[in-house]
Amino acid sequence: MITDTHTHLYSEQFDEDRKEMISRAKNAGITRFFIPAIDASYTQRMLDLEQENPNDVFLMMGLHPTSVKENYKEELTHVKEWIDKRDFIAIGEIGIDLYWDKSFLPQQQEAFRTQIKWAKEKKLPIVIHCRDAFDEIFEVLETEKGEDLRGIFHCFTGTLEQAKQAISYNMKLGIGGVVTFKNCKIDKFLNQIDLKHIVLETDAPYLAPTPYRGKRNESSYITNVIDKLVVIYDLTFQEIAEITTQNSRDIFGV
Repeated sequence: MITDTHTHLYSEQFDEDRKEMISRAKNAGITRFFIPAIDASYTQRMLDLEQENPNDVFLMMGLHPTSVKENYKEELTHVKEWIDKRDFIAIGEIGIDLYWDKSFLPQQQEAFRTQIKWAKEKKLPIVIHCRDAFDEIFEVLETEKGEDLRGIFHCFTGTLEQAKQAISYNMKLGIGGVVTFKNCKIDKFLNQIDLKHIVLETDAPYLAPTPYRGKRNESSYITNVIDKLVVIYDLTFQEIAEITTQNSRDIFGV
């Protein structure tokens, strides 16, 4: 059993072949799909996806940092209404992204902190999006750390020191296609991180692993990520799959 802890299966990029794409993933052994939110415009798509795949799909709710704009308070109200209305598996993806736009940094910080507090109230894990913002993310986590904080540092691409710091906040490291890239740096030190701190993800349709880099990613390609971890950790494919799926259970509780 393989778990994709981060896949946007509701994306418009899958509208032509969603069922076939999910079938390819299941045929490759991926049986658990954890679905991060972006903003209110995708909520109905997420609910439809869950209805069509009730046994395999687990929904998160949250406001993605790149969707923190002038109307961010309305978006946060939308998140709060939904987490009060029904169960979700996590609050995510949330965080700070300074790659595309730095002008909303204070609002991103406020949205991140607010959603962490909601996660704690609901006893849910968080799934963190971090791009060009390790210092800013850690600054928030440092003030929110504690036994009631846990989650996943999605698409981890930092240094060994940053990996250790993320783990110190009860975060697993989400490892996906980036680990297969030639210019990737995390493959040089990942074997110094115990596999108990790692979960697998694709971030489909983004960040496809080698040899699909630059093309649309899909959940079945997570097997290419496992193949790379087999080399890094000197373990079998089955061992990587089992340990990382157990890690996902430890975080999400399912």
